[in-house]
Amino acid sequence: MTPMGPRSRTAFPGLVLLRSNLSRARATLRGVFGHSLFTNEQASQIAEFAVSLPLLVVMVVGIFDFSGAFALKQKLANAAREGARAAAADPANDLSGALSGVPVSVSDAYQVVDNYLQSEKINDCGLNGATPTQGSGLTWSSTSTGTCPGSGITFSINRGCVTQQTLAGTSTSMVATCVTITYPYAWRFTFVSTLMGRTIMGPSSLTTTAVAYNEN
Repeated sequence: MTPMGPRSRTAFPGLVLLRSNLSRARATLRGVFGHSLFTNEQASQIAEFAVSLPLLVVMVVGIFDFSGAFALKQKLANAAREGARAAAADPANDLSGALSGVPVSVSDAYQVVDNYLQSEKINDCGLNGATPTQGSGLTWSSTSTGTCPGSGITFSINRGCVTQQTLAGTSTSMVATCVTITYPYAWRFTFVSTLMGRTIMGPSSLTTTAVAYNEN
């Protein structure tokens, strides 16, 4: 086997750290229990298990953490889709007086999304008490922190979202409703990754967008 050169050691700092910890563990066992116990195969296995345990913890926590993030994003996608459908099914004539207040279709989307989050036992971050404000065009959004970590939840709905669809070989502009949800996510994997001498930072939030074509 070709010896590991300086470049290989730099490329795999976790492996170098594991070897260093194994050497220290063996030296500790030799000093505490004597040379005869250290040469015992069982003692060597215990030392190797103690060194590999942090890696095992990182892998187990990573599996649960990433699966939790995937499941949460799927639920957020469902909430955004239900909200977009509710708004797209409402008449668009409520947008003509949008400057005087929040359109009924936008309010309906907010209520549908908030109800869906609560039905799935997801913290809505106080979205129920937030009032959407109109931005550019036909876009309304609101941000609420509540008891959520970080910047909280951000809900945005665009009632005039234009998408391109190809119909019979011709590109056609379709007016739809786009709903975007950004939700905070606290990664436990970030903390346990320090056991391997590295700090791995995951995204601090999950974002999903749903599109529904306006029916009226």
